[in-house]
Amino acid sequence: MLRLTAFEVIVRGIPEAFVLILGMLVLSNTKLNLKRYIISSLIFAVCEYGIRMLPINYGVNTIIDIFVMVIIMCSINKSDIILSIKSSLIITIVLFICEALNILLLNIIFDDRLEMIMSNSILKTICGLPSLILFSIITIIYYFKKRNI
Repeated sequence: MLRLTAFEVIVRGIPEAFVLILGMLVLSNTKLNLKRYIISSLIFAVCEYGIRMLPINYGVNTIIDIFVMVIIMCSINKSDIILSIKSSLIITIVLFICEALNILLLNIIFDDRLEMIMSNSILKTICGLPSLILFSIITIIYYFKKRNI
């Protein structure tokens, strides 16, 4: 079980849901409707929290998240299913790359103290923010670049 604290949900979960859905909207060529965007992001954040509460192994939650993202994109944002599937996979891979780079950097900086940091939910959440910021920057740059094309 991958339990999340309220701090993790507020500081990481909700902002990440907004960036993930924005990235999917851009990649699936779906017009940004602010009301649908907010609703779908909040629903995804709640679903993510619920999925993390399930008694499943790490990694399975990612697969379920991808299905949830596709369902949300198709039902709420009226996106094409094939484009939703492609965009959810691309977004997940980009997020994993950002998180891997962050962990690599943290490992270089903190070395033997990294395990202690990862065992503290507040420190883990704060140290995980650079990957979310990098992911947000990539998504926003792509959004504006695609909008100008």
